[in-house]
Amino acid sequence: QVQLVESGGGHVQPGGSLRLACQLSGSTFTSYSMGWFRQTPGKEREFVAAISWGGGNDYYAGSLKGRFTISRDNHKNMAYLQMNNLKVEDTAVYYCNAGRQMVAAGRPGDSWGQGTQVTVSS
Repeated sequence: QVQLVESGGGHVQPGGSLRLACQLSGSTFTSYSMGWFRQTPGKEREFVAAISWGGGNDYYAGSLKGRFTISRDNHKNMAYLQMNNLKVEDTAVYYCNAGRQMVAAGRPGDSWGQGTQVTVSS
């Protein structure tokens, strides 16, 4: 079992930056791919980014590549999402995700965090 808790969300002006964090607990001795998804009310949850358990491979939704960076620190059992040049359209609840297989847009892991709100507005 693995539990995920997100933090770091909040309000930011357009063009600003936020760094989200995801704390893992539970079966952390087992390798887990991690990822981030986001969801706006009335819309389906969408893929943001994913990273392999060792951090050697990462990938992003095409529209976000270059602005968002996913990383992890396995020693601290943490994963992060650095978000730069935020846009109003980035407003959403951001969810941390983890799975035994590589997280992908169409194949999220089985474990989810509770979400953290990111609001981008003037």
